[in-house]
Amino acid sequence: MKKNSLAKTLKMEKHSHADGHLKLPLVELLLNISKTLPAFETLDEMLAALVDITTREINADRGTIFLNDPETHELYSRVAQGNFQREIRIMNNSGVAGHVYTTGKSMIVHDAYKNGYFNRSVDENTGYITKSILCVPVKTVRGELIGVAQMLNKKKGRFTKKDLALLEAMTMQAAMTLQSTQFVEKMQKFRVQEQKFLDVVSDVTCEIDLGVLLQKVMTEATRMLNAERSTLFLNDEKRKELFSKIGEGLGAIEIRLPNHLGIAGAVFISGETINIPHAYADLRFNPAFDKKTGFFTRSILCVPVVNKDGKTIGVTQVLNKQGGPFTIEDEARLKAFTAQASIALENAKLFDDVQNMKNYSESMLESMSNGVITLNEDGKIVTCNAAGFRIMKVSSEVIIDHDARDFFTGNNTWVLEKLVRVEETQTSDVTVDAELEFDGERISVNLTILPLQSFVKKKLGTMIMVEDISNEKRMKSTMSRYMDPGLADQLLAGGEEFLGGKSTTATILFSDIRDFTTLTEELGPQGTVSLLNEYFTIMVDCIRREGGMLDKFIGDAIMAAFGIPMPHEDDEDRALRAAIAMISALNTWNVKRTADGKKPVMMGIGLNTDTIVSGNIGSPKRMDYTLIGDGVNLASRLESASKQYHARILISENTYHKLRGTYRIREIDRVIVKGKTETVAVYEVLDFHTEETFPNLMEVVNHFKDGLRHYRKMNWDKAVNAFRDALRLNQHDRLSQVYIERCELLRKDSPGPDWDGVWVMRSK
Repeated sequence: MKKNSLAKTLKMEKHSHADGHLKLPLVELLLNISKTLPAFETLDEMLAALVDITTREINADRGTIFLNDPETHELYSRVAQGNFQREIRIMNNSGVAGHVYTTGKSMIVHDAYKNGYFNRSVDENTGYITKSILCVPVKTVRGELIGVAQMLNKKKGRFTKKDLALLEAMTMQAAMTLQSTQFVEKMQKFRVQEQKFLDVVSDVTCEIDLGVLLQKVMTEATRMLNAERSTLFLNDEKRKELFSKIGEGLGAIEIRLPNHLGIAGAVFISGETINIPHAYADLRFNPAFDKKTGFFTRSILCVPVVNKDGKTIGVTQVLNKQGGPFTIEDEARLKAFTAQASIALENAKLFDDVQNMKNYSESMLESMSNGVITLNEDGKIVTCNAAGFRIMKVSSEVIIDHDARDFFTGNNTWVLEKLVRVEETQTSDVTVDAELEFDGERISVNLTILPLQSFVKKKLGTMIMVEDISNEKRMKSTMSRYMDPGLADQLLAGGEEFLGGKSTTATILFSDIRDFTTLTEELGPQGTVSLLNEYFTIMVDCIRREGGMLDKFIGDAIMAAFGIPMPHEDDEDRALRAAIAMISALNTWNVKRTADGKKPVMMGIGLNTDTIVSGNIGSPKRMDYTLIGDGVNLASRLESASKQYHARILISENTYHKLRGTYRIREIDRVIVKGKTETVAVYEVLDFHTEETFPNLMEVVNHFKDGLRHYRKMNWDKAVNAFRDALRLNQHDRLSQVYIERCELLRKDSPGPDWDGVWVMRSK
């Protein structure tokens, strides 16, 4: 306030309200303010009293005293008369109050809605209508600007320069008291924060569990800096990644990122604090995580976490300070906090690593199918895993803490001899296909005994590993008849359950040699056997390469399955690749046979995917592992149908729709096979063909597809023309000729308007 204005005001003996009631003399009023405010203990009470006095004396409808927060650059008020709010905060450069604070000059606004600085959103939110405003800066007698006082809506008349001078005088009188109390409050708050800081540090340094410790550090960092979110990243030296097991507000997830990328990576590599007031304006900030989570990052404070040796072991990142950017004081507090927490973090990380190693070792032992028993130097059994209890049919009470000499008795005493030898020589001993007896039952095992030593070669005891191979011995001979020995080995761990019978989805393959009877008559018995042995060897190799299971030979036919007993995600593709390989291998074999003056061998293949039943079927005297069901029968029917359609490989729509790969395939018909009533679409696979064996393949397929479309619509002339176009491109496409003959037949003997294009097969 200007000196002449204050002097002019002080000359007033008395002043009166607009309603005629006398007010206190100004000097008495100012003295009353000086006496009244110090009587209150809190800043909230002082502000409330000052608002009450100034509003009454100015005769305004509502008033607010705003104090400046230098840390957040905000004007705040703890109380507002009328529309009461506990705390209001606005940026100290916004609105009428912000303009007065920024310029240090008082304002009288007679029409608020016409003033460019007025923010009408508050009125819109509260329903209050602001008509006029009197706003003055709150200054101390030394001229320090600490806030603004704002009066709204003069009850009678308009705000005057006298009102302005009076409000300036009253707020100046209160300014020193307010400033002192504000400082005291800040110090009290600081002491409370420091005490909380010490309590938090004490609590954190006592924690050894890494997950709990990270949660505590994040929670306290968020609270301490009044932020929205925080994350503590620790460095994984092996993977060169920064990781966090939790993120405040994100839930319990693990975040990993390369330790040189982003803001966190820059702080970790440089060891320097980064304080960014506007994240999206900084090129180092990667907004991808915001886009993924929907979170909006405004400000970032990231400090290195340094251990007692000066090594950076991680970073602490805090996001979105409430009310503005992070301050230098925030940086100092976060650095001090992370410095205290770093010792606990290293201890917890070390404990976590040790615990993980221990858990990993225990889990590994418990998940092993082999029994593992450890003995101390005195020969006492110390540990035994779950597989050991199962194999030896004992409980922990029977074996743990018992002498090995009391446990390995009777037919098992040979184990003791080996234990003694290993103890004396300190070299391992392996016994293959030996026998142990437990609970009156003999089992076949591979037994390994190893010496246990510390890193300084001190004797610690002995370890026994027991591998039960009883089931393997029983099953191996059976399984090797059905499939590749490698696949059989994979199944041995599964026991005999798969032989007991189960329903599953599989792709069945049937193949059959064409005109086999004629071949046998020409070759004779010995020649026929020789041909079949050579033929089956080639075909079975194609099946096994794709992980298929050979079910049986039926004369010259082969039945195989893909998807049992070990399913794959692409069993349909495996079956089709095997079929293509079989035709290709047959063509190669025929070249050699023709060169040797022998007759070539032709065959057809059918594939179908469906639910089938598999298991050992037969009598007690003769059992065979086989497959049964409608899905098997359809595959067999498709193999037979390949003769009628002059095709080498036919597949059902069940298989076609599950294929993952891209193949050259054409739909050839919708049929009802003999003995069935349901329609099935049939497709021909052409991938084994070359340009020489099937010229203009794709053009032929397109013409055939067009012909099939007209055929099903009973447009016989258009269908015949399309099939003839296909024949002109490949005169050996006998399937197109079959359809021309069909069209001619159906044109003479119309199937009727209800015909759906389905062909009923009369033979198997």
